[in-house]
Amino acid sequence: MEWYWALGLMLGIVIGLMFLGLPVVFAFFAANIVGVFIFMRGEIGLSIMPIEYVFSIAKFSLVPVALFILMGEILFQTGVAFRAIRAIDRMIARVPGRLTVVSIAGGTVFSSLSGSTIANTAILGSVMLPDMLKRGYQPKLAMGPIMAVGGIAMLIPPSALAVLLASLAEHSIKDLLIAGILPGVMMALLFVIYVMVRCRINPSLAPVDEDLQVARGWARWGPFIRDVLPLFTIFVVVVGSIFFRIAAPEEAAALGCVAAVLVCACYRELTLARLMKALTETAKINVMILFIIAGSLTFSQILQISGATSGLLALVGAFDLTPVTAMALMMLILLFLGAFMDQVSMALLTLPFFLPIAESLALDPIWLMVMMLIAMEISLLTPPFGLLLYIMKGVAPPHIRLTEIYAAAMPFIALELLVLAFLVLFPDIAVWLPAQFR
Repeated sequence: MEWYWALGLMLGIVIGLMFLGLPVVFAFFAANIVGVFIFMRGEIGLSIMPIEYVFSIAKFSLVPVALFILMGEILFQTGVAFRAIRAIDRMIARVPGRLTVVSIAGGTVFSSLSGSTIANTAILGSVMLPDMLKRGYQPKLAMGPIMAVGGIAMLIPPSALAVLLASLAEHSIKDLLIAGILPGVMMALLFVIYVMVRCRINPSLAPVDEDLQVARGWARWGPFIRDVLPLFTIFVVVVGSIFFRIAAPEEAAALGCVAAVLVCACYRELTLARLMKALTETAKINVMILFIIAGSLTFSQILQISGATSGLLALVGAFDLTPVTAMALMMLILLFLGAFMDQVSMALLTLPFFLPIAESLALDPIWLMVMMLIAMEISLLTPPFGLLLYIMKGVAPPHIRLTEIYAAAMPFIALELLVLAFLVLFPDIAVWLPAQFR
């Protein structure tokens, strides 16, 4: 079978079944059964497929994925994250769009603690959105920053998806975690600037809090010192132990979970019921991720055996693409897929193609994976199936229509695309910081 027929068959089965509503894991499994039977000697290939599934997930490098998710769930289920957001609210005084700026600042802080885009958006939406709407903020301006900053958790360490991406690519987890810091901070600053400029031009978007009592001294800084600074011990434990080579990423993730438990216990927010809830939610998410990984890695092996991967590489090589053009093309593919596919599936479907292309063009793999993370972050907000759009719909008041949520996301999608384009042109933004810690 020609490579393009093999590629069309395998991709067609996966995408077709997902369009029919089949969960992505079963779409991969169905494609694998067909592919193994055709390209791997029929029943013999089918008999070894379960062994391949076991080997694909029995990797120590996948441990941080589960542990980073657990870390965020502990902070979420105990309510410690809510305390931090309330403390940040006291610090930020009279600035245009004050509560929106508080949402961005609080979301960025929580991104550095949880690594979960879902938890980030759910917390901010539950805490900040009702208050903003009650004070007369325009719904689009209130919802947009919350969804946008929720996605930053995909970039700023600890990021579960960054760990997964680096593990699948068999590249340094530490380098990828560090590489996401500058783009993530750049994105948060752009959000703040955009909100303040818009509110300065049109103050009716975010009415000034006339009754706001600006706290002074300890009343202003005390909650920050009490409820926010201690949480940074978790960040220091995780990222610091990786930076200074005290612990491997797997060990650092475990230390982060211990630190999260200890911090929550010190606040007297840790109970057995809350800890069990965090463990249960973590187990649900991780079972889904591991099943998808098992199906996807076998899928990429079948593509290699069938010749689809090498055929596609030869086709790309025939176009004589420059590195910048190739990177832009890969990002366009991810942005297209993001309109109807979840981020884990996107990563697992495209990485087997993108990595060989990057190697053939001598592209830095860390640069490629940072760009992939940003593109997948954008896809969280891309209509019609962006995950964070539906998280926001779940926490927003019933009268908020989905079309309003779509409109709220659009300006921030444009800002994220601006950062993506900037990194395509200036890759040093992504690769400079990891180089300083090698």
